[in-house]
Amino acid sequence: MRKKIFVLDTNVLLHDPRSLFAFEDNEIVLPFSVIEEIDSQKKRQDEIGRNARTTSQELDRLRGKGRLSEGVDLPSGGRIKIELNHRWSGESLPAGMDSSRHDNRILSVAHYLHHSEKRQVYLVTKDLNLRIMADVLGIPAQDFFNDKVDYARLYSGIEEWHTSAEVITSFYREGCVKIDESLAARPNQCIVMRNGSSQSALARFYRGQLHNLSHGDSANFGIRARNKEQRFALEMLLNDTIKVVTLIGRAGTGKTLLALAVGLEKVVEQKSYARLLVTRPIIPIGNDLGYLPGSKEEKLRPWMQPIYDNMEFLFSNNTQPNKLINHLIDTDVLEMEALTYIRGRSIPRQFIICDEAQNLSPHMIKTLITRVGEGTKIVFTGDPEQIDHPYLDASSNGLSHLVDRLKDEEIAGHVTLVKGERSPVAEMGARLL
Repeated sequence: MRKKIFVLDTNVLLHDPRSLFAFEDNEIVLPFSVIEEIDSQKKRQDEIGRNARTTSQELDRLRGKGRLSEGVDLPSGGRIKIELNHRWSGESLPAGMDSSRHDNRILSVAHYLHHSEKRQVYLVTKDLNLRIMADVLGIPAQDFFNDKVDYARLYSGIEEWHTSAEVITSFYREGCVKIDESLAARPNQCIVMRNGSSQSALARFYRGQLHNLSHGDSANFGIRARNKEQRFALEMLLNDTIKVVTLIGRAGTGKTLLALAVGLEKVVEQKSYARLLVTRPIIPIGNDLGYLPGSKEEKLRPWMQPIYDNMEFLFSNNTQPNKLINHLIDTDVLEMEALTYIRGRSIPRQFIICDEAQNLSPHMIKTLITRVGEGTKIVFTGDPEQIDHPYLDASSNGLSHLVDRLKDEEIAGHVTLVKGERSPVAEMGARLL
């Protein structure tokens, strides 16, 4: 079988520097324009800048094996080459296409190889418009699939089983019931048992048995479950043996509010953890606010405002909710931190909530989850259908990746929330708009 050629766009490397080694024994071609773009991003103090520097370091190591312009062997058996040629198969660029643009220079390389090589050539890019332009020019183009999951079939954490009335009666009487080994279930999977329409029961699967929900109906800072998915979510959040919880749901389903309510219950009331740590990725929606004056806490406030809004709702019975929130922060019971400052830390005995986790890449999720110390529980919440990160989508974001990778782990649990409970207006907007 003839080896293929994959022309990589800059955004693939900025998304995952290890993509250099993800194409098995095929040949990777990097247009010189990609190296220029990588260089322009290296000073950024975020994940994109970090990935740009990592890519440069990997290429520098490969440079030690030979001239990259002539091709260097990769550990996978393939080769990598930096291509200087930007000719358009001997023809001029189509009318209206600027040859000085980086995207057009990348297209030029892919077009040249597509017509000059006798092998199959693919342009790999996370830029949808560049894939469209490549298709117009007759160049096969695709996304980088190595880190994608099938979002349409993503593990929901909940399954419905039909069983006999005797089994349900025994379950309520004993508090648990052993299931047939032929019924496949994952650790901490939530099960809705039904006997026609007359009887039903909610259970959690664990080590061959269905267990009654021991936490899902309790009140936490005045918050109770309003539907079965929220009951399952509370069961996962309140169970201290489940160390990693992922909650997915569209706006208004209560995922952040439930996580905060349980976090405060566990830290303030039960004192099971030393601190509640809340973090969110700093990714603006629309135009960025630019540099903000003040201390780190004052700069962080606009990004954390949704957390403050939820906190104020939880403390609404208090006459001065803001004063109470500030007191928790001043006494180090509550900490709100940008993800930027969590890298390199070790975090023991804390209840961590990472909100809007759909805007994290798999690498950023790994960076955060490896900060978890002894006795710490971490909760990820988000909606993979509302992503603001330029290089992520519902299938490639870190939250979907985490759900898929941890679904068979005994210390992890997942619930997909489906019903909006914020207000009739919010539910209507999420469902129809």
